[in-house]
Amino acid sequence: MISESAQPSASFFRAFFRRLTRAALVVITLSFSILFILHGPEGIFTKGSRNQDITVFIKPGTSSFSIAEQLAQKGVLSYPWFFLAAQYLHYPKKKLKAGEYLISKTASPWAIINQMSEGRTVIRKLTIPEGLMVSQIVSILENTDSLSGEITSIPPEGTLLPETYSYSYGDDRQKLLSNMQRAMTNLMNELWPQKVSKNPHTATPHHALVLASIVEKETKLPTERRRVASVFLNRLKIGMRLQADPTVIYAITEGKHVLERGLTKKDLQIESPFNTYTVTGLPPSPIACPGRAAIEAVLNPETTKDLYFVADGTGGHVFSSNLKDHNQRVTTWRKISRRQTEESKL
Repeated sequence: MISESAQPSASFFRAFFRRLTRAALVVITLSFSILFILHGPEGIFTKGSRNQDITVFIKPGTSSFSIAEQLAQKGVLSYPWFFLAAQYLHYPKKKLKAGEYLISKTASPWAIINQMSEGRTVIRKLTIPEGLMVSQIVSILENTDSLSGEITSIPPEGTLLPETYSYSYGDDRQKLLSNMQRAMTNLMNELWPQKVSKNPHTATPHHALVLASIVEKETKLPTERRRVASVFLNRLKIGMRLQADPTVIYAITEGKHVLERGLTKKDLQIESPFNTYTVTGLPPSPIACPGRAAIEAVLNPETTKDLYFVADGTGGHVFSSNLKDHNQRVTTWRKISRRQTEESKL
């Protein structure tokens, strides 16, 4: 009779099976190494399917075995067991990470293991144009299928920085939205110490952001932004109403949708703190998300006496320092507008 102390322990069996598994993997690896030497890459990769790069999506929590099977189904590998053996024997401490991968048509199993263990996923780009409302940016994120998760917290209007953002497949929408908000905060922290304007209506970063959003919506020409900013700042200095059409549009839509019609005289009388035709001073918040150039224009405007501007028919504006000149230019603009309307009907 064998005593209890002489019976093999559980740890003995675990160690035995580890050695057995390792020995089996060594045999498999050697076999496939010989296959690779004798038959070249086609002994490892699926014949005829490696003439182009292949994209694969690895979900979080996917095991190495399932990854190898997925690579085989995609035509990357003919023998998934070789991939597993190579990872276990040569990279035992490397864990394959989830994400979207672009597998090069020339990549070896070792290169793929390195790529996935280092998390070198496909980097995607998402560009947010200047002048969009927060609601529009949220809609873009919600309709980007390569992102995941729900947006549960909407940032205040104007606090997202329009620029191009990098992300990986499956990144969280709320996290990307937070990155945009943090980017705007960082930009304001960078630009505020460089502020040149002494106008009391831009005495705080919030006020500057409000005015920058109006400038952003009034002109898309880089050469005009600082001059448009000077017009509004000159008006604020003398207590003149801004009378900016984009603020009326925001008053109508409340920032929830795009107004798909022109403004009417009745619209200019709408009761709202955003209607700068009836309210003196700045609106209570931004009306859109301004870009860097618009913010810089407000913090460092041109020095002018301009109080008015009107479209010139070419995408830009003409500026005036008095109402008489402005009215003459408005008359000219109306003629141009009528002519352009008639020509569009031909």
